[in-house]
Amino acid sequence: MSRTSATRRTVLTAALAAAAGLGAASAAHASASGARLPAGPRTPAGLAGPAARHAAEESTVSYHAWTTAADWATGTGEGTRVEAVKRAGIVIDSAQGTVEYEDPHGGTETTSWEYARWTGPVTELDTPATELIASWNARTPEGSWVRTEVQGTYTDGETTPWYTLGIWASGDGSDVPRRTSVDDQGDDRTSVWTDTVSVDDAEAGPLLAAFQLRLTLLRTPGSDATPTVWRGGVMASAVPDRFEVPASEPGEASGVELDVPTYSQNVHVGRYPEYDNGGEAWCSPTSSQMIIEYWGRRPSEEDLAWVEPEYDDPQVCHAARQTFDYQYQGCGNWPFNAAYAATYRDMQGIVLRLDSLADVEHLIRAGIPLITSQSFLAEELDGAGYGTAGHLMTVVGFTEDGDVIANDPAGSDNSDVRHVYKRRQWENIWLRTKRYNAEGKEASGSGGVCYIYLPAKPSAVQRRALADLGIR
Repeated sequence: MSRTSATRRTVLTAALAAAAGLGAASAAHASASGARLPAGPRTPAGLAGPAARHAAEESTVSYHAWTTAADWATGTGEGTRVEAVKRAGIVIDSAQGTVEYEDPHGGTETTSWEYARWTGPVTELDTPATELIASWNARTPEGSWVRTEVQGTYTDGETTPWYTLGIWASGDGSDVPRRTSVDDQGDDRTSVWTDTVSVDDAEAGPLLAAFQLRLTLLRTPGSDATPTVWRGGVMASAVPDRFEVPASEPGEASGVELDVPTYSQNVHVGRYPEYDNGGEAWCSPTSSQMIIEYWGRRPSEEDLAWVEPEYDDPQVCHAARQTFDYQYQGCGNWPFNAAYAATYRDMQGIVLRLDSLADVEHLIRAGIPLITSQSFLAEELDGAGYGTAGHLMTVVGFTEDGDVIANDPAGSDNSDVRHVYKRRQWENIWLRTKRYNAEGKEASGSGGVCYIYLPAKPSAVQRRALADLGIR
């Protein structure tokens, strides 16, 4: 089986998909919405949701994070130290030597880098997992970058290779490698699909019983620059295959709507096609920018100086550029979007899954909007007007009747972004792990994948809401 990013590409072609759905040819096309789902000869049984309520006994998802000085101290540092000023994080204390990395995407001619490394403890899972997704929040000054890796332990005691889940820097100058996922990773039991470690055959097993997170901090030899990593996180999940999820009743957030800006990706169609074919594929960065600005953060004039001055909403162009994955050739790498959000002052970003729409209501009630990943045929979501093999949208509230209020970046312009979607339709297309495409063939669903962005120091109410869902 080829483990390439091409198998992860998905497409949002609104007008065409609304009439005819998405066929196999278009699903492999490189013009993508940004919400990728594993594809190929098999649909992994674990392609479904994590990081939800610890109190829910039926939950098969969990989120593990390292954010405090005490957290970082549980790992083993090779040349790293914990630095705690406003936020605790790891930095390079003393380089441990050099490693070679030749950028396949031509971002830098430098191939030798000084490094230090932090390796987290072996973290055992309460429920064996079929998927792992890592995310991180970091600052990388000029000439520095971060490699994020995960190693899993199978239920039979064997281990996976160390899988690279991101080569990342907050900038994209000529002094650092270009942001990229890494293809062709796997053994005879698991594969890496862009940013996700997935068990190839969950029914046959074995599953993943534990994992370790490893962060390598790198810089130009002789430099005193250092990345700072404030948050490392891993989501583990083993949600069973399902075409339908149980219907929920409206809950605590009925009638609550958060004042989140509305941006359309389609305003940017044709702009900067080098970043995933331009705006038609920018659902993920467009959604990210909405929530970043909800929290009062925006790019500086200097950040936006490269954007053509006649373009409106230049911050969306900036978000697309800063989330672009040069291997995946798209802006929909989930951890890259969360890492981008965390480059703003005192912000943090998390990638996880949630168990239910009740979890979303709990966050909305606390004033926390979120970005969700879903795929559907046009007839499965009334009012959307399109079908998609993968799309991100921002959930901003609920009507009095409990229907979902979403800022959907697929709107034709900014005034067409706010939509109300039927509760039952929306929760099923978001939480299911299996679906049928327009050709009647079995395909996968995200199973509750979402991004959460919020300040590094949320309010007491927000902290409690996050803790209720097992997030810290």
